[in-house]
Amino acid sequence: MAKFSPATLLLLSLGSVSVAADALAHDRSNKAHASSEHQAHTDKDKHGQDDEHGHKDEHGHGDEHGHQDEHGHGDEHGHDHDMERIVVHSTRFGRIVDDQPMRVEAIVREEIEEKAAMRPGNISMLLAETGGVRVQTTSPALGSANVRLQGLYGRYTQLLADGLPLYGNQASSLGLLQIPPTDLGQVEVIKGSASSLYGGSALGGVINLISRKPGDEAAGELLLNATTENGQDITAYAETPITDNLKGSVTAGAHYQSMEDLDADGWADLPEYERYTLRPRMFYEGDAGDTLYVTAGFMTENRQGGTLEGHTVADGNPFVQIQDSERVDGGLVYTRPVGETLTFNTRASAMVQDHFHAYGVDQDNDKHSNYLLETSLSGYLDNLDWVLGAAYQSERYESDNYSSFDYTYEVPGVFAVVDYHVTDDLIASVSSRFDDHSEYGTQVSPRLSMLYRADEFTVRGSWGQGYYAPTPFVEEIEAAGLSRLEPLGDLKEETAETASLDFTYRLGDLETNLTLFGSDIHNATQLEAFSSTDNGPLDRVRLVNARGESQIRGSEVLLRYYLGDVKLTASYLYLDATEQADSTGQRQQMALTPEHSAGFVAMWEQHGNFRAGFEAYYTGTQRLNDNPYMDKSEPYWHLGLMGEITTGRFSWFINLENLLNIKQSDTHPLLLPERAPSGQWTTDMWSRNDGFIANAGVRIKF
Repeated sequence: MAKFSPATLLLLSLGSVSVAADALAHDRSNKAHASSEHQAHTDKDKHGQDDEHGHKDEHGHGDEHGHQDEHGHGDEHGHDHDMERIVVHSTRFGRIVDDQPMRVEAIVREEIEEKAAMRPGNISMLLAETGGVRVQTTSPALGSANVRLQGLYGRYTQLLADGLPLYGNQASSLGLLQIPPTDLGQVEVIKGSASSLYGGSALGGVINLISRKPGDEAAGELLLNATTENGQDITAYAETPITDNLKGSVTAGAHYQSMEDLDADGWADLPEYERYTLRPRMFYEGDAGDTLYVTAGFMTENRQGGTLEGHTVADGNPFVQIQDSERVDGGLVYTRPVGETLTFNTRASAMVQDHFHAYGVDQDNDKHSNYLLETSLSGYLDNLDWVLGAAYQSERYESDNYSSFDYTYEVPGVFAVVDYHVTDDLIASVSSRFDDHSEYGTQVSPRLSMLYRADEFTVRGSWGQGYYAPTPFVEEIEAAGLSRLEPLGDLKEETAETASLDFTYRLGDLETNLTLFGSDIHNATQLEAFSSTDNGPLDRVRLVNARGESQIRGSEVLLRYYLGDVKLTASYLYLDATEQADSTGQRQQMALTPEHSAGFVAMWEQHGNFRAGFEAYYTGTQRLNDNPYMDKSEPYWHLGLMGEITTGRFSWFINLENLLNIKQSDTHPLLLPERAPSGQWTTDMWSRNDGFIANAGVRIKF
């Protein structure tokens, strides 16, 4: 595996620069002014699409220089917080976020740029530092991770790109680590069941990655980054108008990390990887109001972890873990006005991902594929917005070595969304979806949401139901492979009810938010260990539906204060997440789910000149499952500092992560004294294990 030296990075970068247009970035900072719910509707044109006078397009894109936060505020550079709004589209209506009965949190371009300077290679940090979101490491050997929303299992989170499942219905846990943030214009997060909108894979919520839309002039961006642990990143982005109606963009990335053993135990704390990505996009806007968005993606990665050369695990043998991945995907979204009040929409996508796995001596080649075809018709009256649609989804898995786990899910379905404006200050939203699942039969997923506003006070309430079709790939299997898993038996679909009550109050430059939420999960799948021989050791696992139900109750608090050029943000998350213990029948805390977590971020920024930030995140104790060293984790802090100075086109940044040098291996060994029944050789990750890392680089804009 070839390594990138800093000099090589620079030469590659200069080659990338030569293809970018040498034009100044065009300031597209017209703002959408909407002081009330009525204004939000008059801002739309007769087809329900946002117009060109400063509003967002059909993909929810904004400008690069006047960013807004998730509650409609502008940035902290003297802009009018009350008059700027964000348009979000994950709820299937292109509407400003303040008018959404379903709460949608939006991470805008400015914050994406901040996080890109901290972690240019992937979006894990961007999501991990969002309130109510936990990025959980699923494989200590490969570093893979999934996203848990408000304590729900990570497999319930649907990851979308511009509303398309380009990373699969059940995205691999490595998916988060293979998506650079360079070409993102906005990220939208829905917490709680969104199966009524997107089907069974959105049981726990949705993360929708919205791409940047090209401006009216050619522009580009190049980012170079290097870390103190021999990691390097190059990402490049270019956009240009092609004709009066057609614009295009392309994003490319090259990323490398060497294998690092920080605690000298012979096991890699940072896996080695080499990854290349490419994503072109095309945006067409017709004179008749029709729009077409087309994208394609290509990714290849070689990743290796486990024991280092010359080292072994407890049985005296080396255990090297490898995953080589190749992914190709494509998708389109087409909209066209039909008459005065109707809009036709169709979207389609396809994804094929090939893997080579090695878990010690066990090897496997497999293929994941996912297909979507969806058509809908939307319209509006004076007080009513509606969407009616039909969709077909297909998910397939094929294994060369373990064909007994092959599956094909075919899921045709119909869905409807109705938003009714009872008064100017009260909006009700009802949505429902009927899926005919090829394995689990008819599934009905309803959701009800309400929004009430009174001056600076907003209340939202939501309730929803959804389902999830089980697959072999629970977290432990992604970490250990299929070699010790019994063929799946008669499993039931996993179902959940989720509810939330959200209060927001704004007083000048102070914003407060309190969310109360709860979830009941039925038939959650889990691994059960057993012996393959009479009275022998536990050396096999089977996937079963858990007895009883998992219950999650919690609250989330957010405070944000603007003090001139300084933005202060504080958050707190409380989780009471319990499940029924198989051995006693009593309720116990769900594993790897901290009861208390909190965060504080201070960011000082003068746009176009500099930014400096400090962040502190606290994670409380967690129950540990099958950990021979301890039953409950220790609490820990994560502290970070970052700074960036802009001089003309160049922005020089430095970021210091994990200032306290926290490592899980300082508390107990990562390696197990004997192999777990699932095949794992490590304990679960409840903390971080990469220690202190600094990175620095430059962002060049053209």
